[in-house]
Formats: sequence, C-alpha cells, structure tokens
Amino acid sequence: MNLFARKPTEDSALAEDGSGTQQTKPSAPVSWKDFGAAQQREADENRSSTIWQRQHRSFYLPVKGKFALSTAFACAWVFLSWNLAQPWLSELANDIGYAPAVVIIFFIALFPGFLNAHIISSVILDRPPELRFDIEYPPINLLIAAYNEAQEIGETIRGIKGQDYPGRIDIIVVDDGSTDNTISILNSFDLPNLKIIRANHGGKAKALNEGLNHVSHDIIVCIDADTFLQPEALKRLVARFLSDPQGTAAVAGCVLVKNSRDTFMTRLQEWDYFTGIASAKRQQSLYQGTLVAQGAFSAFNSKVVKAHKGWPSVIGEDIVLTWALIKSGWRIGFEPTAIGFTAAPTTLNGFFRQRKRWARGMIEGLKQHGHLIWSSSRLSAFFVGIDFVIPLMDLFYTFVFLPGIILALFGYYYIVGPTTLLVLPMAFLIVFFMYRKQQVVFKTLRLRVRQNFAGFIVYMLIYQIIMSPICVIGYVQELLGTAKRW
Repeated sequence: MNLFARKPTEDSALAEDGSGTQQTKPSAPVSWKDFGAAQQREADENRSSTIWQRQHRSFYLPVKGKFALSTAFACAWVFLSWNLAQPWLSELANDIGYAPAVVIIFFIALFPGFLNAHIISSVILDRPPELRFDIEYPPINLLIAAYNEAQEIGETIRGIKGQDYPGRIDIIVVDDGSTDNTISILNSFDLPNLKIIRANHGGKAKALNEGLNHVSHDIIVCIDADTFLQPEALKRLVARFLSDPQGTAAVAGCVLVKNSRDTFMTRLQEWDYFTGIASAKRQQSLYQGTLVAQGAFSAFNSKVVKAHKGWPSVIGEDIVLTWALIKSGWRIGFEPTAIGFTAAPTTLNGFFRQRKRWARGMIEGLKQHGHLIWSSSRLSAFFVGIDFVIPLMDLFYTFVFLPGIILALFGYYYIVGPTTLLVLPMAFLIVFFMYRKQQVVFKTLRLRVRQNFAGFIVYMLIYQIIMSPICVIGYVQELLGTAKRW
C-alpha cells in the first residue's frame, strides 16, 4: 500500500494539448515496460515516437523536419543580420582590421541571433504527445542527497507526502555528514517508507551512489533536498517515462524557483528558470536531444544508472552522467508539466557559486564526452556543438561586449551600436512565447503565474551582464583544474 497515494480524480483521465483542447484518454491500459536489448532501441524509438502523435494530429512533421525548419529559419535570420551589419562591419574593420571585426560581430551578434532564432522556432513547433494516465504505475524509489538541509528538508518531505501518485513511493535519504538537525527533522515524520542512510561527508555524487546501492525499484526519481514537488509531479514524470520510447534512460522534470519573493536576486532567477532554462529544455527535448537530466528533479532507469557505475565524482555529476547515457545510445526525455520548485540562491555571492559550478560542470561534460559532436548520430550532437561555442560567446560578451557598452555610453559606437540591438527582439520573443507556453502548463496544473514585471525588465537587460563573467570564471577554474567542492 502506498502511504502517500490519493485516489485519482476524474480530471486525471484527461490531458490538454498545446491548444488547450481536451483529449479523451485511450481505453487500453499501458503496463510497465520491460527494458529491451540495446540493438532494439533504435527501432523501438522510431516506431513509438510517432504512432501516438500521428493518430491525434491531422498533420505530422517529423522531428528531423522540425529541426531542418528551425535551422533554416535561424540561418535566414543570420543572413539578414549579416547584411544589415555591413555598415557596422566596415566601421569596425577600419579600426581593428576585417578578420577581428568579423569574429567580434559573430560572437556578440550573429551567433546569439542564430541561437535565439532557433529556440524561438523550436518553441513554436514544440507540441509534445499528451500524457496518458491510464497506466499501471510501478513502485519507485525517491532518492535525496542531503547535507545540512534542516531549513528545507521538512518542506521537501511534506511535498512528497502530498503526491497524487497511485503507486508505491519508497524514499531514500542519504545524509552526507550533516552537522545540523537534518536527521532529527526526518525522524520526526515517522514514515515507514523512509530509509535514512548516514554517510561521511564526501560530496553529492558519493552520497547519491551510496543511495543507489539501496535502490530496489526499476525507476529512481532524484530530487534535491530543497525541492518541493507539485502534487502531480511524480505522476506526470513517471507517465512520461512510461510512454516515451523504450530507449529512454531518463526523463527530466521542469524545475522552477520556489522562493522568488525572498530577494531581488531570486526574482531575476525566477525568469531565468521560467523562460530561459525551460525554453532550452523544450528545444532539446523536441529534437530528442535533452542534455541534462538535472539532479534537482529527474527520473532514471535504475538498471541503466547502475550499469554506468552511478554518478561520477565531479562537480557537474548530473551533466556528465547524462552525457554518458547519451554516449551509450540512450535517450533523455523531458516533461514540462512535471514541476518541482527549488530554492534559488538569495544573494549575489550564492548565485556566483552556483552558476560557477554549472559552468564548470559543462566543461567537465565537454572534456569527457565532447566527442559526441562527431560520434553521435542523434540531434543531441548539435547541442553538444553549441556547448563548445557558448564559452567563447561568454568570453566575448565579458571582454568585448561589456567594454563596448561602456564606450557607447560615452558616444563611441565601435562595438555596441544600433545594429547590435537586433538581438533584443529575438530575446523578447523567446520570453513571450515561453511565457505563453508556461501559462498553459500552469493552467493545466491549476497554478498561478506570479507578477514580477520589475524582475522581468532587469532580467532582459542586465541578467546576462551578471552571468557571463561568472561563467567565464567557472570555465577558467575548470580548465586550470582548481579545487572543487560541493
């Protein structure tokens, strides 16, 4: 018996597509799938990923067709930008030479424009198959690594208790040598389905791997110790896992900010999670190339994770594990309606430490699995290629674009001028379309989008100015091999 399950309501038999039209659930139940041999994965994926969509849509555009359409639109935008930038290029070339001028314009205007155009067209084309709730929900393990989480762990457990998940939930919390009262708070809940494992402080990856040794079910759902799950989160995440192609090894949930009212820094991050990170997830999942099953909220095939020796002992353990799964031929999914709310850093110093870790994690992934760009036949190789260029874009933004802004304030438009603003319309359009997409998600889950206009304006105009220099520091630290800590 599941201690946390509630009887599903009639509403759970319906799902809404991107247009808001209700679809009646299919009549045949879907059982927990068996994981097939590696040589069957590709055939299963090609078959499963199209059947459901073709049955319910009058016109179906294959994934590769959507990718070609988005790429063509992005290239057309770059072509237009290149022609409009010719006066700017001529003026800049007179001062620093033609080749350096082309490189600067490429990294501060053309390449960002390409990325924005590709994301916008992808978000517009994104219509994932609607979830099927008429399934046999398997028992799952919920795995949490905790270190001095006394302030957050109680709310996290309450969120788990409130889950509308029809199957059994067995919770594993690995206490990574906490020195506060994390353990006593966990014990106060007196939950028979909660197993607490004490470990010496060794970092998040080691804590997760210790918990992996105690996993007994085929699906692990990993969440951070400060993640509060929306009541339908587990049900929707597992439903997506079961309905995705058989070659799926993990499905990432959608992570949003829960403490956006704490400080102005959390208000800024609310927009980043709500539109920026979510749009990248949607883009990547549309092309079956999701690059990160984040530790804050994701479901994994436990057998596959164990076969890969668990999470690597690196600072970006979730990134590197995900890329290792992709390297082995597995697919990573994403479910935008499975929402977990996480605590974002409340101070600039906390934000600095977090984003620096994320930047280092991306470089770790590139160092270990960057060869996916040429060795993988999947579209995930495209996004790995983008990750190779992003550090250069951040570098030029920090050391070229920002000084250019300062010069422009004094009337010298060598680097930043009116043409540079061509990037802004695309950035605003991305936020607009993602806002509309997220509104649909929130309406489905009966959630309300908070008003945060001031945070939006600062996010659009200043956020990148804060983040790019932090990322550059993280890239440099990782390339130099400086000490890491969780």
